[in-house]
Order: sequence, then structure tokens, then C-alpha cells
Amino acid sequence: MTHSTRIVGALALLLLVGCAGCTDDDEETKQAAALQPLAVREQASSIIKGDDGYVVNWAGVLANPNPWHFGEHVVATVVAKNSEGREVVRLEQPLDAVPPAGALPFTGQVVTQDKPATVSIAYRPARWHQAGRIVSAFQPFPVREVLTDRTADGDYLVTGYVGTPYVIPARSLAVTALLRDKRGKLLGGGSTFVDNVQAGQKRRFILQIKSVEDTRDIASAEVTARTWGSSSRPFEQLALGGSLPLNTTKPKMPPFAKDRGRQAPLAGAVRP
Repeated sequence: MTHSTRIVGALALLLLVGCAGCTDDDEETKQAAALQPLAVREQASSIIKGDDGYVVNWAGVLANPNPWHFGEHVVATVVAKNSEGREVVRLEQPLDAVPPAGALPFTGQVVTQDKPATVSIAYRPARWHQAGRIVSAFQPFPVREVLTDRTADGDYLVTGYVGTPYVIPARSLAVTALLRDKRGKLLGGGSTFVDNVQAGQKRRFILQIKSVEDTRDIASAEVTARTWGSSSRPFEQLALGGSLPLNTTKPKMPPFAKDRGRQAPLAGAVRP
């Protein structure tokens, strides 16, 4: 083999490797293009005069129509403008990962000294991560004993307990309450965090929300809990660690003294 032949062979090998890489990139590009974007199921905002300024509150629900991928690193950009069209608030809020075929309720709040007139919310497109487990493995976090009350200073109080269906302790969970009127319309909401939720235990949460001018308009509080973080890693680690068994107590009924033998025929079955 001559020196020139070796050079031509090496170049051909490099081209083949490069083309293989291009094929992988093309497949990833096609896969990303086939995924549907997150959908804004609903959103609401409010402006209320508070003791320290004007309270701008917002709430929304993002839906993920893709059954096998997490939507990660989503950022909401909230802009409030005064009556003259000048920006008085511009805030970027990183949102938690949206589970496959699931939804993300979220809320936010900021105080400004200048009176806003309008509030708008825009969303940065999600980055997609293929889930390591099937959808049923990502079980919801149970929320129990939810109580609501209206305070004298115009706030709406939501309390309750959150648990975990997983064996591994949940280091940090975000608890979100969406406030709705009697027709189910979204009015606002609030969020808080609960840390170190152990298997078989429950942790208390307290939410004091100022997002509705007249709290008598609030008919219900929809409370959910989720893993905190812009990536799917916390949720996937919990799912990979396994879920708690549904039944943890031994049956108290004694076993049958004698087996019945063959199975009884089904109703309507034709005998041979």
C-alpha cells in the first residue's frame, strides 16, 4: 500500500465516522421535532394594593401532551406595565419539570411600588428528556386534610398535610394551591415548600395567599405537590427507588380449613 493510498483510506474512514455522527444528530433532531410543545391550559393574574406596595400575583397550568418525555428548564417571563405602557416589573421564573402526560400548576408573586395596569406571561420552550420509567411509575404525592380560611387582613389561608408514595425520602416538595370561583375559573394561587418527607409520614404545610381582592369569590382551593427542580432528576430518582406497598398490614382473617377444590362454573357457562 502506497503512502497516498493510506491517506485516501484514512480520509474515507473519517468521512464515514462523520456521516454516522450526522445520522445520530438527524435522528435526535427528528425526535425533538416530533414532540409537541407544552400547552398553556389556563393562567390568571391579579394586582392588589398591599401595605408595602402593589402585589402582583399570577398562577397557571402547563400541560405536557408527550407521554414519554419530561419538559425541562421551562422559564416564565412575567411583565407588568403601568397605564402609560412602561414596564414596572420584569421577572424570569424558572419552573419545575413537567412530567410525561402530566401538568404543572405554578404560581408566583412580586411586590412593586409603581402601580401596574396589565400583566403578561410568556414561556421559554421546554427542553425534552426521555423518561426512564413508564408514566404510571411517577405517582402523585398525596395531599390530605386540607383546610381553608379567610383572614381579617384579606388573605386566604390554606393548610394541610403532604406525604410520599415512594420508599426514598423526598428532599424537597413544592406545594401549590390554585384558587377557583364557583364556576371553576382560576383566580390566583400560592406556593410553598416542604422538606424531608419520609415514607409513611406526613408533613404539614401552610399557605397564606394574597391574590384575590374579595376572598368571598373563592369557592375552592386545588392543592397539589410535586418535586422541586427544573430537571426530571429528583422525580426519576424517587421512581427508580420504588413505591411503597399499597397494603402494609397482615390479613386478620384465618386461612380456609379446606380448599374448595375445583373452581365453581361461571354463570351462563355451558356444561360439556
